[in-house]
Amino acid sequence: MFEELEKYKSLDFYARQIVEGFLTGLHRSPFHGFSVEFAEHRQYTTGESTRNIDWKLYGRTNKLFVKRFEEETNLRCQLVIDHSGSMFFPTEQHGNLQHPNKLTFACYAAAVLSELLVRQRDAFGLSLLSEGIDLQTDCRSSRVHQQYLLSLLEKELLQPTPDKLGDKATSKGTQISEALHLTAEKLHKRSLVVIFTDALVKPDDHDPLMDALRHLRHAKHEVILFHTLHHGHELLFDYPSRPTEFIDLETGRRLKVNPTEVADKYRPLMDQYTNNIKQNAIRYRIDYQRVDIERGFDQIMLPFLLKRSRHL
Repeated sequence: MFEELEKYKSLDFYARQIVEGFLTGLHRSPFHGFSVEFAEHRQYTTGESTRNIDWKLYGRTNKLFVKRFEEETNLRCQLVIDHSGSMFFPTEQHGNLQHPNKLTFACYAAAVLSELLVRQRDAFGLSLLSEGIDLQTDCRSSRVHQQYLLSLLEKELLQPTPDKLGDKATSKGTQISEALHLTAEKLHKRSLVVIFTDALVKPDDHDPLMDALRHLRHAKHEVILFHTLHHGHELLFDYPSRPTEFIDLETGRRLKVNPTEVADKYRPLMDQYTNNIKQNAIRYRIDYQRVDIERGFDQIMLPFLLKRSRHL
């Protein structure tokens, strides 16, 4: 266990490095005018607080400059992660940043967004959902609060995958629609709600899921839905042509099939399902982004920043 804790103690480090790399590229791109952290530098005046000194710039120039921040905003952002059993897929990739499963990707993405938010002095909180609200924190804007949220995300990375729970415990099921309804009721102030979910619900639960998202909009919240999926396995059904046992990570049900024999029927149904979610999200003025967990975090950060700029 100690080795596992050591493995994840750098979640903060990874988040900062990912954000630094992204912002460097952003400032060199056509979006270079987009203010993410500060407006400009000015020379440091003797006697004033050293809190906002840019020490990296000091290392390059041997001169003290202070970051002049844009006017503070009152943005409140709730980072919502579905951590039900299906989000552990693929189970062998849980906790692997290079090839993450859906929950690992969501945890790191939330950590990255928390870094963007704390730099902008925005308030943010964290919610974990499965059959209900398993955790919901207040929104705050401090580094101390961010470190607390990162510790909660690190615990998620250390959770055993459902296939290792055995008969003594059961995996968390998905009642994401009910959990989102509760979230809408608990967020009393207008917020930007960022949701990470694979949205894998039974066909009969699709309309309730859309109703829950509409509830968030009705409560005056802005919503961005990151539909978090493994493109190769879940959309293309790309598996070796041999008998393969598939396990439902929420019910434990097992089914052995040859993937090539069912792929032609599976793919159109999955496309129809994801497109239906997208069309309904657009209908309710929800920002929808289908996310491939194998493609990295840029696909999260730019849509988030654009949504944030429109929210203010």
